[in-house]
Amino acid sequence: MNIDSTQHMVNELLKPINQFLQCGTPDSWIKEAIKPENLIPLLVDHCNCELKASQTAMFMVRKYAVEKQSGEALMAWAKPYEDFVYGGNNRSTAHFHSKKNGLLAPLTPRSDFSHGQELIDKMVRLIKEEFHHFEQVLEIMDKRGIPYSNLHAGRYAKGLMKAVRTHEPATLIDKLIVGAYIEARSCERFAKLAPYLDPELKKFYISLLRSEARHYQDYLTLAEKIAGTNIADRIRAIGSKEAELIMTPDDTFRFHSGLPVTTNACV
Repeated sequence: MNIDSTQHMVNELLKPINQFLQCGTPDSWIKEAIKPENLIPLLVDHCNCELKASQTAMFMVRKYAVEKQSGEALMAWAKPYEDFVYGGNNRSTAHFHSKKNGLLAPLTPRSDFSHGQELIDKMVRLIKEEFHHFEQVLEIMDKRGIPYSNLHAGRYAKGLMKAVRTHEPATLIDKLIVGAYIEARSCERFAKLAPYLDPELKKFYISLLRSEARHYQDYLTLAEKIAGTNIADRIRAIGSKEAELIMTPDDTFRFHSGLPVTTNACV
């Protein structure tokens, strides 16, 4: 794919995402992200974000869509990744490379949730892709001599969850909308960062755009179908919170952090 066709692809993927997000990433965040000293925390946090995305999707499937036995199959799928994350000095990637690890049994949807199969189908595909992205970031880090570490979470995801209602099915609907915003913001930031990165990272981040854009659409489609009614007000409300988190000062640099406190400048 040549430069012109790549840019056209990027532009087309970003059109609906830029309409969905209530603000763009500030230039001050981009300037902070491309500082050489921030490459390590950027990659480590990106790695953690990929795993968190898979865990969040897996939790939704287990909680809302499948019977106990299928939930156990999902947990077995995730175990090698969680063993790696929490393994300390005994970490090994040997057991979770895509060709070696996968979902070993079909999932059975619960009879009391009419959207169970669709939630399973979309989330299992998302989980598989997020696991793969996690592995890809680890591989890039390994080639660069960057060790994996558990960074403490920034305020972004926690801040979004504060907007989630606490009664069902509203909780599930809002969590799906939150998922859509996280994936949309990830896609937007990959695209904005890519031109400033070295060739390997630039190519990798551009390669992630299509799946991240689909993940945002899948979350939003599920939220609309499960609600069975217009959810524009909830999309706006959660989007307003998301924009606030992006456009206000943040003292912790992360992939989804807000304005760097060193600048506190909006665009």
